[in-house]
Amino acid sequence: MALALAAAVGLPLVIGFAGSLISAPGIRTWYPTLTKPSWNPPASVFGPVWSVLYTAMGYASYRVWRVVGLSPSALWITYGVQLALNAAWNPLMFAGQKIDVAMADIVALLIGATATAVKFGRVDAVAGRLMVPYVAWVGFATALNGALWRLNPTEVLFKGKARTGGGGEGAPLVGGSS
Repeated sequence: MALALAAAVGLPLVIGFAGSLISAPGIRTWYPTLTKPSWNPPASVFGPVWSVLYTAMGYASYRVWRVVGLSPSALWITYGVQLALNAAWNPLMFAGQKIDVAMADIVALLIGATATAVKFGRVDAVAGRLMVPYVAWVGFATALNGALWRLNPTEVLFKGKARTGGGGEGAPLVGGSS
């Protein structure tokens, strides 16, 4: 049981840590150049918050595993998809410097995280409640991603082009290569 608990908690922590390693250069150099909303938290908040949320998510998955096991099911597929979307967001946002693509990812992540919380809650009420802060934080992160996109319209998929609506030339991107 201790090994299963360690694996369940470790999986989201490792995914989050790997994403932060891949994204570290962009977090240090590109992110500070962006225009941010007044309600953007200080950078020092993100690591501790995500660590607590990943730990709670992992423990929630462990509680569910104890009840239903690991047989393939919609529950585990939903959990896995939202983990994959979570893993993709940091590299899309900070390594790829693609706010619009990161926005699409995080909206899907919010849907997946909410669905996971509901499915977990149907199996184990405590597991469902453990997911609530994660869903709330992903909702906040989604709003922040949207604000960053609005405030930095040149930081999009097509490097060197601004979103003009008509496919015209735009201002060069801030932040260099990806």
